[in-house]
Amino acid sequence: MNLELTVKETIQKYRMFSHGDGVLVAVSGGPDSIALLHVLSTMREESGLHLAVAHLMHGIRGEAAREDARFVAQAAQSLAVPFHLKEVDLPRMKAEKGKGNIEAMAREERYRFFASLAKELRIGTVATAHTRDDQVETLLMWLLRGSGRKGLGGLPPVRRLVSKGESSQELLLIRPLIEASREEIIEYLTERGLPYRTDRTNFDPSPLRNWIRLRLLPQLRERAGVRLDERLAGLADLLRDEEQVLQRVTEERLRQVLHGGGLSRVALLQEDKAMQRRLVRLWLERARGDLKAIGFDHVEKMLRLIAEGPPQGRLSLPGRWELVRDYETVRLERRGAGSKPACYGYTLPLEGQLMIPEAGMKIFSSRISFSADAWPQRDLEELFDLAFLPDTLTVRNFRVGDRFQPLGMQGHKKLKDLFIEKKVPLKVRATLPLLLAGNEILWVPGYGRSEVGRVRDETKEVLKVRFEVCND
Repeated sequence: MNLELTVKETIQKYRMFSHGDGVLVAVSGGPDSIALLHVLSTMREESGLHLAVAHLMHGIRGEAAREDARFVAQAAQSLAVPFHLKEVDLPRMKAEKGKGNIEAMAREERYRFFASLAKELRIGTVATAHTRDDQVETLLMWLLRGSGRKGLGGLPPVRRLVSKGESSQELLLIRPLIEASREEIIEYLTERGLPYRTDRTNFDPSPLRNWIRLRLLPQLRERAGVRLDERLAGLADLLRDEEQVLQRVTEERLRQVLHGGGLSRVALLQEDKAMQRRLVRLWLERARGDLKAIGFDHVEKMLRLIAEGPPQGRLSLPGRWELVRDYETVRLERRGAGSKPACYGYTLPLEGQLMIPEAGMKIFSSRISFSADAWPQRDLEELFDLAFLPDTLTVRNFRVGDRFQPLGMQGHKKLKDLFIEKKVPLKVRATLPLLLAGNEILWVPGYGRSEVGRVRDETKEVLKVRFEVCND
């Protein structure tokens, strides 16, 4: 098939750009990018395209890389297309960072350059030269790595390019050659006598993608027939379309299982296992910003903790995150971000109010004569017989070993046991204000009060205490 016709049909099918748009073309100097540049150049007049060429010299291949840059500059000049070059030293950057995959770093630098240059030139579209061969290699690469449906969808013909640190300018990444084979491209270049550069590193079978291209695919094509690439590319399209539908369903379901700043354990476990995985991944991605270093095993461990783990359990995740289960609520926390809550203690006036910033609560206290009308009308309100209270009361948070005498009981009970019975989350336990008379805990607001200071028939005067949650 004619390459120019294939590209035009792909552009129209996926609505890659409109008449008069500007397109930044990523050109490495290899056959694919040179073919892309020439095909788009032939469309300039009829489509009103405004083209610009971007080339990143990453400092990996020395003089060969400089020759590539000169070659691309000449190719752009011959077509009267503006040329833009950026040079970086990836080996030095990796050495300074001390870790990282240099290929991944090169990709990140390339897209960062494209985003920055597009913003400078006020261009909203970046075109890369990924072909159907690249699509097939990507599918097989993710298959061998055990990827799910999203990875097996391969390279989307069109996607929004997000670059951290850049403005919110909308940038579209398009792949006009995604339905063209490398064989068609070489034929196109040969017929027109168009030169291109050859990257010798592409013949090293050590990287997985190169091994797939050089060793695996030739054997698969020989066994499965010449239409293998077409079938695999079609499979990627099918999986990608289905993934879009499933993603929309997952987003709708996620809204239904969100609860109290986390996930409702009960609502999540009512979903099928496949949807549970998708919900947890989407929730995690939104909290972290990405799913880097998160694999299938991490998701399975998360689901095991949620379904079968202790009522209050934790699981460490990559990137200094933790999954926290607090009974029927599941949430995410940054490890070390908040550290241990500070201990606090305040004196409570018998008349007036007290702010507890650590708990986000305010306490109101007043001395009143006891009558039937004085009994509490709300959960966070309580009465205490003033005759059995000292002149000074204190408010503090939980300490290890705390005990109190529950109303109606002779002995004492550990506060920890009360918290477990009432399923009080660890985060709430750490900051919940406790009302004390000396060393005796009078009240655990919302969960239980002490026998000490109980109002009796002969009670004349009471201390009325009310807790309120601050909304500001």
